[in-house]
Amino acid sequence: MRGIIIYKGKYGATRQYAIWLGNILNIPAILAGIEMNEQLKAADYIIMGTSVYIGKLQLRKWIEKHRELLVSKRLFLFLVAGTPVSEKEKLQEYITANIAADIRTRCNFFFFPGKLEFNKLSLSDKILLRIGSSLAKSRGENIATTDYNDVKRELLFGIVDMLGKLNEVAVK
Repeated sequence: MRGIIIYKGKYGATRQYAIWLGNILNIPAILAGIEMNEQLKAADYIIMGTSVYIGKLQLRKWIEKHRELLVSKRLFLFLVAGTPVSEKEKLQEYITANIAADIRTRCNFFFFPGKLEFNKLSLSDKILLRIGSSLAKSRGENIATTDYNDVKRELLFGIVDMLGKLNEVAVK
């Protein structure tokens, strides 16, 4: 089976996961917007990777633009967020709020932790992060404002295993 990875992120974590996944699966990892329609049409499955920024998927407009093609493909979507993977309800809300039902029902979802390098944020993102952190504290939540990096290659094993099983079935 032929696959392709389309990704969009903001500060590098999503790109890192996409590159690792592309290398493991030996398929191209392409930044959203520079892919060619022929590549999408030729793919048996599409892996989409997106970061979450203030509750919005960076890839949401791309998904909507390609919706007609996507509904005919096997789809996998990985979200990269500062939201802890244990907060499944909140992560699920990101999907529900950003992806149409006809696409959601075709997707297998994976949630990966991201990273924060505060000094690499734009000024507006630094301000938004601090405001968001203050608002979260008033609700009893915690949003990290100090550096962390939870991006790890081994977190991809679940999606790799699922795709391996899919390929085994296709070969039989």
